[in-house]
Amino acid sequence: MSDSQSTGVSRRDMLKTTGTAAAALTAAQVMAPRAHAAPTGTIQLALVGCGGRGRGAVQDALTTPDTQLKVIAIADVFEDRISTGHRLLSRRYTEDQFDVPQERQFVGFDAYKQAMDCLNPGDIVILATPPAFRWVQFAYAIERGLNVFMEKPVTVDGPTSRRMLELADLAEKRNLKVGVGLMCRHCDARGELFDRIQNGELGDLTLLRAYRQVGPTGSAFAPPYDGKMNETLYQIAHFHGFLWASGGAYSDFLIHNIDECCWMKNDWPVEAKAAGGRHFRGDYVDQNFDTYSVEYTFPDGAKLFLEGRTMVGCHQEFASYCHGTKNSAIISTSAHTPAKSRIYKGNHIGDSKHLIWEYPHQERNPYEVEWHDLVQAIKDDQPYNEVKRGVKASLVTSMGRMAAHTGQVVTYDQILNCDHEFAPGLDQITLNSPAPLQPTENGKYPVPMPGLKRKTEF
Repeated sequence: MSDSQSTGVSRRDMLKTTGTAAAALTAAQVMAPRAHAAPTGTIQLALVGCGGRGRGAVQDALTTPDTQLKVIAIADVFEDRISTGHRLLSRRYTEDQFDVPQERQFVGFDAYKQAMDCLNPGDIVILATPPAFRWVQFAYAIERGLNVFMEKPVTVDGPTSRRMLELADLAEKRNLKVGVGLMCRHCDARGELFDRIQNGELGDLTLLRAYRQVGPTGSAFAPPYDGKMNETLYQIAHFHGFLWASGGAYSDFLIHNIDECCWMKNDWPVEAKAAGGRHFRGDYVDQNFDTYSVEYTFPDGAKLFLEGRTMVGCHQEFASYCHGTKNSAIISTSAHTPAKSRIYKGNHIGDSKHLIWEYPHQERNPYEVEWHDLVQAIKDDQPYNEVKRGVKASLVTSMGRMAAHTGQVVTYDQILNCDHEFAPGLDQITLNSPAPLQPTENGKYPVPMPGLKRKTEF
C-alpha cells in the first residue's frame, strides 16, 4: 500500500507524534501479554500486498517442513492484484494451505488491518507492500500480537528508520518473531564464506566490490500519468519509480549486494560519496538515476565500491566480491541464488588454478530457508527479530543513494538523523488524499539535482 504527503496531518505534527514509536501504540497495547504461536497448532498467515513478491513469499512460506501453515486472508489496494493473486495461489494449493473466501479478501488503504484482524495472536502476517508503508503496518501487527515477515527495504529515509528501530524494541518486548527479506543472510554458501573470513582465511578485508548492472528493473521506468486511475494509486503501481514509495530502484534492488558485503565485512559503513546520472529518459517521469557509482567507507578505512546500472545494451554483471590482505573471494556471482561462493589465492578471482575453496554442497534456496528459520523460532519460542539489522541495511543503502542524489558526502549519522521524511502521514492516507509526490508544471516529477539540491534528494 502507499503513502501520502498531505493528509491533514502536518509534517511537524507527525514528527512530534512519532518521535517515539510508542505513539503508534497505546500504553495498554505495549503492556499486552507476550505472545507466540503454539508449536502444535496450525499457524495462520495473512498476506498484505498481493503482487509478485507477496505471492512469492507465500510460496516460500508453504515449503516449511513439519509445520502446518495456512493462508486465510489477503489484502491490497488494487482489486485486480487481489483477484490475480487469489487465482494463482488457489490453483497451486489445496484448502489446507490456502483458504481465502471472498469475505477475507480486502481492498483499500485499511485492508491491512482487516486482514490482520482475521488472525490470532501468534499467527504471521506477510508485509509485501511498498516499503513506505512498512512502519504503519508493522505497528498494527505489534498491536495485534502477530509475528511478521516483512520484505526489504524496511525504511527509505531517516525518520521512518528511527521509528522502525523503536517498533523493533516494542516487538521484542512482546516476544514477537520478525523476519526481514534479506534472504542472502540465510544462504549456506555465504554463511560458510563468512565463517572462513572471520577465521582469517582472507586476512583483513580492505576492499569489497558489488555490481548490479542490468536492464530496466521492476517498475523503475515510470510512464507519464495518464489520469486513468487515482494519482496516488498510479504512484503505488509504479512504486520503484518514486523515492517516497520505495527509495527508488537503488534502495529496492541494490540493498542485497550492499547487505551481503557488509555481512562479510562484519560491519556497517560510516560514510558514502557517490555519483550518478540520468540518460536516454524519453518520456519516463520517474525519479531514478540510470547509473550509480558509490564509494562506502568502513570505520577501519576499508572500502566498498558499488556499481549500479539499468541501461539496455550495456555490459551486465550481478555479483559481489571481497579482497583481503591474504586472499580474495566471490561472495555471489549468479544474482541471488545460487551464490557459488569461492575463495582464491591472492587476487586471482575467477582463475581456477588459484581456487582454494568452493562451497561443496548443493545450495538450499535462501528464500525458503529464511522462512524455515522464522517458523522454527516461533515453534521453539526463541528470540528472533531481524528488524534492527534490516533498518541498518536500509539506512546504509539510503546513505549511498542520498550521496548520489545530492552530490555530497553523507555519513551514517547524517542519514539516521536527517529530518526529511519523504511521505509523512501515511497512517492517515485515503484515496482522497493528495498524491504523495506532486508533479511540476510540465507534468513531470521533481528529480534529484546533485550540487543544486544538496540537502534533500528532490
